Amino acid sequence: MRRIEVVANIASGSVGPDAPELAERLLAEHGVSGVVHAPDPEDLVACLKRVIDAAPDAVLVLAGDGTARAAAELAGPEGPLIAPLPGGTMNMLPHALYGQGSWPEAMAACLERGEAQFVSGGEIDGRLFFVAAILGSPALWADAREAARRGRLDLALARARRAFRRAFSSRLRFCLDSRPKDRAEALTLMCPLVSTALDSDARALEAAALDPSSALDVFRLGLAAARGQWRQDPSVSMGLCRAGRVWARGRIPAILDGEPVRLGSEAQIRFRPKAFRALVPPAVEAAG
Repeated sequence: MRRIEVVANIASGSVGPDAPELAERLLAEHGVSGVVHAPDPEDLVACLKRVIDAAPDAVLVLAGDGTARAAAELAGPEGPLIAPLPGGTMNMLPHALYGQGSWPEAMAACLERGEAQFVSGGEIDGRLFFVAAILGSPALWADAREAARRGRLDLALARARRAFRRAFSSRLRFCLDSRPKDRAEALTLMCPLVSTALDSDARALEAAALDPSSALDVFRLGLAAARGQWRQDPSVSMGLCRAGRVWARGRIPAILDGEPVRLGSEAQIRFRPKAFRALVPPAVEAAG
């Protein structure tokens, strides 16, 4: 590769102020020409867009889940290779692509033997996700988590109360792949990149409708999930989804790759077989 750009958010999760210097050293050690950007958090997405629009061979992103998803979405299937390195708290996409190692380990592996691999994903009303999406009232708990992460415990408590009030009060309606209309408390969509029920080259999302009818059902579902057996829970119905529609009485709360978003009262879903091109070591298989 002739030119690599690195965008680092030093305020994110596990990045830190020394990350730009370490990234520059890794580039030099591997004989790669590149520039490391460390923008202010408020300029992060704009910097990312400028870098991707400049069309380098690859963009290495060292930041949280939201920035990783934004980079892949901005690049798309025709843009530069994207390496979303683990620099956040949850690191959903980085861990799916590179395993549980640190960002310097993942960066070194990409520089040494990285290859281009298409990664599939899902799209909900123009917003892409590459790991998983959760739609419905359970997604409101993410708002409480974000407030707690910023140290706003008062706001976290208020949002947790709101999420509890919304539980079982506003069910989703949905129709997937022309199947009959159905309803559930929540709908989850998992990409082939992470789904244990799908092959990595599957051409569909794994859809799970979660419909616990009481707090006891929620507790039972939680125990099943802890044992890795949630798919067998009687309150869960499984299927595949290539395209679909979901709607509710009010705006639909959602989590896309760990980040909370708010949709309108109706949203379109579709599978994207070639969502973006990732820079991935050959030992790690991305979904295509």
